[in-house]
Amino acid sequence: MRLPYFTNPNWYFYGSKDTSLIFKVTTMILTGTIRKMQTELKETVQYYLVFPDNFLHMNQLLDKHISLKHVGNECLNCSLDKKIWRQGFCYDCFSQIPQAGEWIMKPELSRAHLDEEDRNLEYEKKVQLTPHIVYLANSSNIKVGVTRKTQIPTRWIDQGAHEAVAILEAPNRYLAGITEVALKDHVADKTNWRKMLTNNVEDVDLLIFRESLLEFIPREAQEFILDNEKEWEIKFPVLQYPEKVTSVNLAKTTQHAGKLKGIKGQYLLFEGGTVMNLRSHEGLVLEIKVE
Repeated sequence: MRLPYFTNPNWYFYGSKDTSLIFKVTTMILTGTIRKMQTELKETVQYYLVFPDNFLHMNQLLDKHISLKHVGNECLNCSLDKKIWRQGFCYDCFSQIPQAGEWIMKPELSRAHLDEEDRNLEYEKKVQLTPHIVYLANSSNIKVGVTRKTQIPTRWIDQGAHEAVAILEAPNRYLAGITEVALKDHVADKTNWRKMLTNNVEDVDLLIFRESLLEFIPREAQEFILDNEKEWEIKFPVLQYPEKVTSVNLAKTTQHAGKLKGIKGQYLLFEGGTVMNLRSHEGLVLEIKVE
């Protein structure tokens, strides 16, 4: 992996994990394997593109010209330069490792609480047998979802939700999963990403909506309903929302350049309406140039 190369020190902030130094540069070129941006909930969400030895504070790149070029692949599990299949993994890893088990996307299929293995029981117990939150989030519309308690509010930020509220805290992934399935009959479980990125959203009183769903929670999960929950509000660093969006896929087009106008969810919003989902680019090695 090549370390970042900088010229004309003056402007952009870049941090090194090995030192406490913060560098400033006017033109920056770096190459690294993409993972989803790490986030920090402040008055406006702060975004960081993190590599093994360094990080880039993305908020400071707003209104700057960015060039992105796909130069290789690196599976997030085996680290080989192989075609990325899904979730940042090559096909072989995606088909075998517990981090890509079907229960990841379908929590109701979790079986660790029954001491039943899917791919690796030790890993599955570690993840499944921890507190999970069933929640409502509003990004383009109200949706129900499940996440580990430790992922609040990260999960809501990644979905581009401008408001969210927890419903219950289950002791394992299975109970959270069956609750989500039960509530799907009464509320959506998908986000309309185009509406989210154009900011075509509705403000809804999530606390009132939450109350209307409590009667539909399965009997075995009723005792885990939370009391006195607050509604979270999230603001994203967006200078200008597009009227229409066109998705960029660097695995197909190889490169893209444009002025960065905003960041929402895990999307980069460029001038002219092109958008790039960094989650779908995990495992791709990109050369990034900022001017």
